[in-house]
Amino acid sequence: MTRKPLTAALVLSMGLSATAAANEGMWMPTQLPELAKTLKAAGFEGDPSALADVTTPPLNAVVRIGGGTGSFVSGDGLLLTNHHVAYGVIQYNSGKGHDYINEGFIAGGRDDERPANPDYRVLVTVGFDKVTDEVLREARGKSGRAYYDAVENARKRIVADCEAEGGVRCSVANMYYGSDFYRVRQLELTDIRLVYAPPRAIGNYGDEIDNFMWPRHTGDFTLLRAYVGKDGKPAPYSKDNVPYHPPAHLTMSLDGPKEGDYAMLAGYPGITYRLRTAAEFANQIDAVLPRRVEVFQQLIDVVEAAGKDDADARTRYASQLQSLKNNRKRAAGELEGLLRSDAKARRAADERAMLAATDAKYKADIDALFASLDAERAAGERELLVGLMSSQTQLLRSALLLERLRVESAKPDAERESGYQQRDQALIEGVLRQVQRRYDPAVEKAILTALLTRYQQLPDDQRDSHYDNLFGRTPEQLHKALDELYATTKLGDEAQRLSRFEAARKGAFIDNDPLVSVAAALVMAQLSAERESKERAGEQLRLRPSYMQALFAWRAQQGRAVYPDANGTLRISYGKVEALHPRDAVNYSPVTTVAGIVEKNTGTVPFDAPKPLLDAIAKGDFGSTADPALKTQTVNFLTNLDTTGGNSGSPVLNARGELIGLNFDSNWESVSASWWFDPRYKRAVHVDMRYLRWLLAKVYPAPALLAEMGLPRE
Repeated sequence: MTRKPLTAALVLSMGLSATAAANEGMWMPTQLPELAKTLKAAGFEGDPSALADVTTPPLNAVVRIGGGTGSFVSGDGLLLTNHHVAYGVIQYNSGKGHDYINEGFIAGGRDDERPANPDYRVLVTVGFDKVTDEVLREARGKSGRAYYDAVENARKRIVADCEAEGGVRCSVANMYYGSDFYRVRQLELTDIRLVYAPPRAIGNYGDEIDNFMWPRHTGDFTLLRAYVGKDGKPAPYSKDNVPYHPPAHLTMSLDGPKEGDYAMLAGYPGITYRLRTAAEFANQIDAVLPRRVEVFQQLIDVVEAAGKDDADARTRYASQLQSLKNNRKRAAGELEGLLRSDAKARRAADERAMLAATDAKYKADIDALFASLDAERAAGERELLVGLMSSQTQLLRSALLLERLRVESAKPDAERESGYQQRDQALIEGVLRQVQRRYDPAVEKAILTALLTRYQQLPDDQRDSHYDNLFGRTPEQLHKALDELYATTKLGDEAQRLSRFEAARKGAFIDNDPLVSVAAALVMAQLSAERESKERAGEQLRLRPSYMQALFAWRAQQGRAVYPDANGTLRISYGKVEALHPRDAVNYSPVTTVAGIVEKNTGTVPFDAPKPLLDAIAKGDFGSTADPALKTQTVNFLTNLDTTGGNSGSPVLNARGELIGLNFDSNWESVSASWWFDPRYKRAVHVDMRYLRWLLAKVYPAPALLAEMGLPRE
């Protein structure tokens, strides 16, 4: 029997009530009032309606920072996030004579706080409004590229109007794949400074061996501070700037978590894919993830080999290497988890049943969507390689930015590609300025050699002639081309990059340079590929809402969760502190202690706990931060909270809304949760705030920071 189609709003409310007892869900704050009974039953002691507004406490204390999440923990702009989220800031300030990566950093006072890299940003959300009708008004009745352009033009217009008042960064978030759109207004803070970073052997204890593993014993936290101009408005770095006074900040609990306690997390998760089609699940498992594992491992090997006998190169590429390792391990874990859960077969069976129950009015659109997705799969490896050629290089990335900026700046601002409008120029300049501390010519050539060699091996119909003409078709031609490029380019000099930036931002001719000439050809290839992808993207944007309607109705019928895939907007997860039982006869406690640091310690990287930490553990002076039941100092703890990439640095709150933990990882068995949620295995790993307090009080003392956060100094 064919079911009558349901509206998204009705299905959403049905899904919320039906799945109230589950810990699955990265919920939009506006959905939480409908979950009030569930939140109360789970143990939340606050008012659920207070969580619906991202511009009021406590959610306005939570910010997007770097590639993750952070939160204000004092009225003077003190920010708490992960060591790995701030790792680029630490690396940027490290060099000969000041190895803050390995030794850590404690500012001697506010005058001693060190500026972050110029492209580092903190975004404070100050507005979140539905704009669906405005976005889709001109798109209705169109298809393909015309549909894409209508949505994109509306988005740009909304952003431009939003940013006209100045001081804010605006965006339009796509919810339920083209079904709903929201305008997001964020205060963009550009003067961010390093305040406190533990040594690597605390902030990254265990490194890749322990990454995505439990038990963990890692102090993955860093404290930063946001500054503004004397007028209180966002401003670039200046010694005359003053600390930013946030509208709210979180209070740290003096009590720690114990098994069964309510826990809630607020953060900016990156992207999840749980509402994607069965074919997209299959492609992820069969092609995308195996390819990523292989390519990331190759780049890791290249960077490690290049830095083996060069300490300066190791420092310059430390942050990038850490990111590559994390991405490689995440891809491997995701693949293993999806195979373990038999996600491909289960998603396919679910979709078949859904389609059988779907109203006929949606089926033509759904069939057309499937055809469009089939057409784009072949370009997957090419797009990965091209993307990495930019994201994993410094000079080539700079040249590509400059040339694309020149091309776009010749157009009226409203017609420029997103990322190259006037609003984006300060960030582009920041990228160009940070190159000096993250670049080594030998390392960059080695990275490009690996990527371009793979590109040369693509099928003929997937290669662009621009690449063949520039870099040849053989290893010998490639090596010769790269050697000549990097021997003659002047873009390694900051003044040379910035002078070309001034021309590019005006759409004027850029002084010739070998890498700029290469970039000019590659941008032509980029534009050609974009024309094809925008045609497909427009069709998918038009067609996916029909798939979403069918999926809403089907999941509501089954009583399953209905929430939008994560997309970089603020989300709430809730659950409890919970142990992990991943395999038969394997049982993990949800809390670790400093005893595990000593047990793991070998004296060699990555288990080389610093002597001050080992001495403090041996002394056993834990004071008020000791767990009353365990009689020792805790380090990390587990919850069943629903998280993904981007949630790094998210604050974990107790039933009273107090800060008890800092999210930094997931267990290996749940890395695949971005695609498939399995409550048996999904756990999130957090730094216990009692460990942070103890380190600041007893091990690497920072009494002024404890006082600023309203915490005892013992």
